[in-house]
Amino acid sequence: MRANAAVFEKLFTPLSVGEVEVDEPRPGEVLVRIVASGVCHTDALARDGDMPFPAPGVLGHEGAGVVAAVGDGVTSVRAGDQVVIGWPWCGSCRNCQDGQPRYCLQLGPLVIGGSRADGSTALRRLDGSPLHSHFFGQSSFASYAVCAANALVPVAADADVSILGPLACGISTGAGAVLNALRPPAGSSIVVYGSGAVGLSAIMAARLTAATHIIAVDKLAARLSLAAELGATETVNVSEAGVDPVAAVREICGGPADFALDCAGNVSVLRQAADSVGMRGTVALIGGAPAGAEFSFDHLTTLWGKRVVGILGGEGRSVPLIGTLIALNRQGRFPYDRLVRKFPLDAVNEALEASHHGDVIKPVLMMPE
Repeated sequence: MRANAAVFEKLFTPLSVGEVEVDEPRPGEVLVRIVASGVCHTDALARDGDMPFPAPGVLGHEGAGVVAAVGDGVTSVRAGDQVVIGWPWCGSCRNCQDGQPRYCLQLGPLVIGGSRADGSTALRRLDGSPLHSHFFGQSSFASYAVCAANALVPVAADADVSILGPLACGISTGAGAVLNALRPPAGSSIVVYGSGAVGLSAIMAARLTAATHIIAVDKLAARLSLAAELGATETVNVSEAGVDPVAAVREICGGPADFALDCAGNVSVLRQAADSVGMRGTVALIGGAPAGAEFSFDHLTTLWGKRVVGILGGEGRSVPLIGTLIALNRQGRFPYDRLVRKFPLDAVNEALEASHHGDVIKPVLMMPE
């Protein structure tokens, strides 16, 4: 069948919007009519060669929509169900079996291999030439996407599916890091470097805990203002003359913080995050840095009980995490909808640029009906 899609033609070039051919679902697969797909920093990393997804192909990994058709053997969803497309996972490796599918041992090929596990692609140009598919198991910068049934998160029929896609990655990444991985105890302090979609989601999640200092660090005053509205107890604007974020954090906390999250994917910022915590403190790597990026920490202060952890995608399973965030949003306790601004599919390049420059926290592409 035909779909509208934003095609990643080659590195460092704008995506081109046009029609493509999409496979019918095979056994174990589902065809989803994409209603909307979030635009993530990771999409830009792939476009610019910092994540090795092969061109030409279709990006997009925060898709949500309606099940259009199911392949043989699929019983978990049926046509007409509303779904969010979560991350792919093999389901059989030790990490998947241990309840941590974000760390699936097949994750690399599943997210950036550009095809199904057997090497076939679900997308073609109208002339029949293949396009790489299955970016993060979905390639949702298209009005239809083929994905594995086990990646889907069913949602209620009355849920606004047009804003749910970012729960698959960016929003879950920040919120899950706090709720699933760090779990700050009562009276703790947590500092969040970077107030984009991931950082603001971490702040909203931290507000649901008993942490008493929730500090947002950024260079954009508008984002810091929003961070304060969403739960930050203090903010640090590094664009102001003479501001040292590490010193500012220590002044606020009366010493080092207990937890620091690098949500920017910037190695210089990561060092600041690490220096913001002390003995038995935890610094978490969450933001996506370019491929090959390296960092260094001070050995002695790290040796004294400091923990350095990578947290991928918010950890845990997609169904309980996404379901919880939707429920919290309905209760007014996790207002992720305030981060979203919608763009039509043919404005995909404008959406990517708006995200890069910080003009929009979480762009979401609306597919043509």
